[in-house]
Order: sequence, then structure tokens, then C-alpha cells
Amino acid sequence: EVQLVESGGGLVEAGGSLRLSCAFSGFTLDDADIGWFRQAPGKEPEGVSCISSSAGRIDYADSVKGRFTISSDNAQKMVYLQMNSLKPEDTAVYYCVVPVLGCGRRPDYWGQGTQVTVSS
Repeated sequence: EVQLVESGGGLVEAGGSLRLSCAFSGFTLDDADIGWFRQAPGKEPEGVSCISSSAGRIDYADSVKGRFTISSDNAQKMVYLQMNSLKPEDTAVYYCVVPVLGCGRRPDYWGQGTQVTVSS
């Protein structure tokens, strides 16, 4: 059974940093890609970043390139999202996700989400 549990959200001032963590179980990163989505109030979910260990590929949304960094630890079964230079428009619920068909495809599994609020 795939399980995804996020942590690390919170309230931060613009320009600040946060590190999100996702503890996963039920698969390994050799078997599946993993990433982060976010959903701001009144908006559709959007992909933030995705890592494919099997393909040796990392994707970022244009809006976060240069500010966010995704990383993973297959042995510890953790995925991280380091978020720097945060902006108010980064405010959203952030979800750890697994797209069974790979990065860039619709996620099949979602964590419970963690709230990130960036004040101006």
C-alpha cells in the first residue's frame, strides 16, 4: 500500500525558506517517480517538481526554477522540497504525489498535504 506523509509546512515571511519532507512507503524510487504538487485557494492543483530516479531526471515548474530544490533518499524513504526565496504566490497546500505513469503525468497517489503560507 502506497503511503505518503508530508511535514514541514508553516508560516514564513517573503524571502524566507522552508523545507518540506515526505515519508513514503509501499514502493521504492527504483519503481516509481515521486514529486510535489500544490493547490492555492481557488485554483487548480499544479505540479511543482518531480524526480525520476530511474530516468535520472528532475523537473521543476517554471515558477519555482532556481528557488526550489527536490531531493530524495531511497534508503530512508524520504523526499524533500527545499524552498528558498519564497513569495506570497507560493502560498498553497503542498502535496507529495506519485504519478504511476511517470513525471509529468497525473498523480495517482496523494499525501494529506501540508500548508505553506508566505506573508508579504
